[in-house]
Amino acid sequence: MSGQSLLVPGEITPVRSVPGNIRRPEYVGKPAPTPYTGPEIQDSDTVERMRIAGRIAAQAMEEASKHIAPGVTTDELDRVAHEFMIDHGAYPSTLGYRGFPKSLCSSLNEVICHGIPDSTVLRDGDIVNLDVTAYINGVHGDNNATYLCGDVDEESRLLVERTRESLNRAIKAVRPGRQINVIGRVIESYAKRFGYGVVRDFTGHGINSSFHSGLIVPHYDSPQATTVMQPGMTFTIEPMLTLGTHEYDLWEDGWTVVTKDRRRTAQFEHTLVVTETGAEILTLP
Repeated sequence: MSGQSLLVPGEITPVRSVPGNIRRPEYVGKPAPTPYTGPEIQDSDTVERMRIAGRIAAQAMEEASKHIAPGVTTDELDRVAHEFMIDHGAYPSTLGYRGFPKSLCSSLNEVICHGIPDSTVLRDGDIVNLDVTAYINGVHGDNNATYLCGDVDEESRLLVERTRESLNRAIKAVRPGRQINVIGRVIESYAKRFGYGVVRDFTGHGINSSFHSGLIVPHYDSPQATTVMQPGMTFTIEPMLTLGTHEYDLWEDGWTVVTKDRRRTAQFEHTLVVTETGAEILTLP
């Protein structure tokens, strides 16, 4: 078990600018997005545009991850991803979403999700989740991954490795005609082998022209998740596994979610489209 001290909020730098010629999502400058009322099944044109958005998001995350090292701030990782997306004509979807002030989420160690990049300095032994979403041509592509910073202890390294594997297994379970709860069933059954907690209150989601369409993809075996998967459905799978409890606390910033027992947690995410035979990953670099 890592002996790292617990995280505390750092200083947040001013909001980064986006050139005026880059199209903004409709929610920017508003307290909340307009509720999505369109279909969960997308046409081939929308899926192709999502491939572009997903590829940019994956490349931006990959570029930011190259800078993960002891001594680097999470704000610097945000800068790298922000500039990459802007340079490729995409808007960072998190920037201005319900007031979120940055272009990616950086969630370290005990942070489950939605960490705000700031002056926090990465330490040797940290695990670092980056969550990057790009908006271009009217659609979003959303992905995240957890990275090792320096010399990481074995327990944390295995958590990261197994969380990645839980996502891979869940993607393989996607089939048209199956209920969406098969995804959570696969993740939870795998996580239980190792005694990991599976976060329940933060889920995968439908995504298309809307960042969060309203479709919910639980990562545990939920009897309520009976939506039947159909070709053309687009959504994220993003399991969050913990070394201890799945319960959480929320920082005063209203965003940063930490495990209640302050033990470590990892997450991985892809945006997918259901195909005739399974799933296609749309967030590949």
